Amino acid sequence: MRSATKERKTKETDIKVSIDLDGKGKSQINTGIGFFDHMLEALAKHSFMNLDLTCKGDLHVDCHHTVEDCGIVLGEAFNIALGKKEKIQRYANFTMPMDDALVLCAIDLCGRAYYEDDAVFATCKVGEFETECTREFFRSFADNAKMNLHFVIIRGDNAHHIIEAMFKALARCIKDAITINENIDGMLSTKGVI
Repeated sequence: MRSATKERKTKETDIKVSIDLDGKGKSQINTGIGFFDHMLEALAKHSFMNLDLTCKGDLHVDCHHTVEDCGIVLGEAFNIALGKKEKIQRYANFTMPMDDALVLCAIDLCGRAYYEDDAVFATCKVGEFETECTREFFRSFADNAKMNLHFVIIRGDNAHHIIEAMFKALARCIKDAITINENIDGMLSTKGVI
């Protein structure tokens, strides 16, 4: 079973994550930030991962620590659940439309962390979620999942739509990249290691 449980407690956040890569897209999310919960639910649903995530964070300060630390713990759990990465497709890309937004996501589950995006948001917040924390989540997730993660915002004006398209595009990429391909002998790498 490709699953993992991870916990992390600091003076800023207390996080528990359980993930099953071969699930049905079921989730139970509670971070205290409604829009962020909605995005994590979308990530689980569209990747078909089962995801339970709870976070008690210092939201009286702002949402930065909660969002960033959730990315860290979720990335760690994802990397553990992937195991040796044998027979996985490894690469994926997907272009997600969301009303006015059109977002391209591409990933490589290569064991090396890299993150890049060109997102610009016209508003500072969506609900209580600070839009600049979008980058913090994805960077933390990519770093700790040890993946290359790229977003290109092709178009879009509405911050809610752009961010949601980013999460859903990543979900679809994850679904494709973690797919087992029996034609692959070991790992999809000329080095024999991912």
